[in-house]
Amino acid sequence: MTPHDPPVCPLCHRPIPPDVPQSLHHLVPRLKGGKGGPTALLHHICHKEIHASLTEAELARDYSTFEALRAHPRLARFIDWVARRPPGFISRTPGGHRRPGRR
Repeated sequence: MTPHDPPVCPLCHRPIPPDVPQSLHHLVPRLKGGKGGPTALLHHICHKEIHASLTEAELARDYSTFEALRAHPRLARFIDWVARRPPGFISRTPGGHRRPGRR
């Protein structure tokens, strides 16, 4: 890996090209005590899926590591799906929101 290589998304393990939307994810949500805590750069599509799948309380309580996030059933299906897309893939449809009782 050289200094010119793009960063790698810790959720899907694909490179994050500089021209692709990206965002910082707080491993513990800011409102649940994570302000000033560790963050990670993700593809924006990956970040949106995390927050569409889990509540802030669930993220703080049970999903504050990428290993735990990758083990979540909905996120595991998303990762399998997005891994077959190129690193610059951007979803053209609005992301689904969390549905009560569905994981």
